[in-house]
Amino acid sequence: MKERILNGLNTFLVWNTFFVLISFIWFVAALIGKSTHVPLGLDLWMRLWDPLFTPAIGLLMAGAMVSGLSSWVMGKLQKS
Repeated sequence: MKERILNGLNTFLVWNTFFVLISFIWFVAALIGKSTHVPLGLDLWMRLWDPLFTPAIGLLMAGAMVSGLSSWVMGKLQKS
C-alpha cells in the first residue's frame, strides 16, 4: 500500500515537473516576444500565475520534500 502511494506521488511529481518546466518555457518565450513586440501570451500567463502556476510550484516543492522524507524514513526503518 505504501509503495503504491509513493509510486502515485512520484508519477504526479514527474507530470507536475513537466508542467512547471513548460510553464517556464512559455514565460521566457512570452518575455522575448514582448521585447520584440510579438504577442505570445504574457498577459494570459500573468493572469494564470496566481491560480495555476503558484500552486503547481508549491505542490512540486511540497511533494519533493514528502517524497524525500518518506524515502529517508523507509530507509531508516529497513535498517533497524
